[in-house]
Amino acid sequence: MTDLATTAASPLLRMAQETPTVLWNDSATLSELSAAIGWGAVGATCNPVIALAALRSDLPRWRQRIGEYAAEHPTASESDIGWAMVRELSVEAAALLSDAFAEHRGRNGRLSVQTDPRLYRDADALAAQAVEFDALAPNIIVKIPATENGIRAMEEATYRGVSINATVSFTVPQAVAVAEAIERGLQRREAEGLDVAAMGPVCTIMVGRLDDHLKAVAKREVITVDPGVLEWAGVAVFKRAYEIFGERGFRTRLLSAAFRNHMHWSQFIGGDVVISPPFDWQVRLNASGIEPVARIDEPVDLVVLDTLYEKFPEFRRAYDADGMAVGEFEQYGATRRTLRQFLAATAELESVVRDVLLPTPD
Repeated sequence: MTDLATTAASPLLRMAQETPTVLWNDSATLSELSAAIGWGAVGATCNPVIALAALRSDLPRWRQRIGEYAAEHPTASESDIGWAMVRELSVEAAALLSDAFAEHRGRNGRLSVQTDPRLYRDADALAAQAVEFDALAPNIIVKIPATENGIRAMEEATYRGVSINATVSFTVPQAVAVAEAIERGLQRREAEGLDVAAMGPVCTIMVGRLDDHLKAVAKREVITVDPGVLEWAGVAVFKRAYEIFGERGFRTRLLSAAFRNHMHWSQFIGGDVVISPPFDWQVRLNASGIEPVARIDEPVDLVVLDTLYEKFPEFRRAYDADGMAVGEFEQYGATRRTLRQFLAATAELESVVRDVLLPTPD
C-alpha cells in the first residue's frame, strides 16, 4: 500500500495531479490522513462518528489525556471533556494540512470540525460554536447541518468569517439553499470591506446516504426496480446540483461523501469539486485500476433517471431544485436518520469519557 501511495500509478494521485478535482480524507485519524496526503489529499472531513473512531484508534493515548484533562478541570462534565478531546485531535490533524492550506491560499488544506449535533434546533448556538471552532487553527472548516436552523447559522457564521462545510445534506434543494445562504454571508462581508478571498466553503452531498434512504423506501413500499438503478440516485443528484451551481455562479464547491460504490468518485472526476472518501475506500480506489478521466458532464442514463423519478417521490424531492422547502429539510428521511446517528455518536463519546472517570467495577 505504501508503494502505491507514492507512485503516479495511484488513480487518486493522478486525479489530483491531472484534473481540477481534489481529494480530501474522510477521517481525522493521523495515520490515515498522513497516507492520504501521499495520495494527493489536501483536506479532511470529520463528524461525530469519525471523531469517535479517531479517538478509539489510539485509545490508550486518549484515555491518558482524558484523565489528565479531567484532573485539570475537576468540574468539567463528561460532555465537556469529550468535546475537549475532539478539539485537541482536530488541532493535531489540522497541523498536517498546514502546507496545503498555504499552497491553496485557504481554498483547500482545511480540517473539518462538526458542530455539536445536539444544537441542531438552535441557529444562534450553531453559529456561535462555528466561530469558536474556527479559532482552533487557521485552517479549520466548520460543519453545520443543512436544516432550516443550520441554513440560518451558515449565513451568519460565513458573515463572521467562518468557512463552512454543510453536512447532513443529501439533496439538490439543500445544496442550493446552502449555497444561497453562504452567498448572502459572503456578500455581507464584502459590503463591509471584509476579506472573502481566503475562505473555502463547501457543501457536502452525502450521496451514499441518499442511496441508502431510497433503498429503505423501496423495501418499505415494496418497489422493485432493475438491479443497479438505486446506485445512481446520489450520482444523479450530485450532477444536477453541480449543473445548477455552475449556472448560478455559486462560490461554494460541492463535496462528495458517504461512499457506497466507486461511482461516488469516478462519476465526479473532472469537476471543480471535492471528493472525500473514507480511508478504506481510498485504498480500494487506488487498487481499482479505474482510469481517473473526466466524467462529471456525462449524463445519467435517461432510463435510470426516469425510473427513479417515476417510482420514487422521495427522489423527486431530492432531485428537483424546488423539491422541498427549507422548512422540510429536517424531516427528510435521510436527514432524520443521519442526525440520529450523529446524536448517538455524541452519547458514545461521553461513554468513552465515563469509562475513564468511572471504570466498570470488577
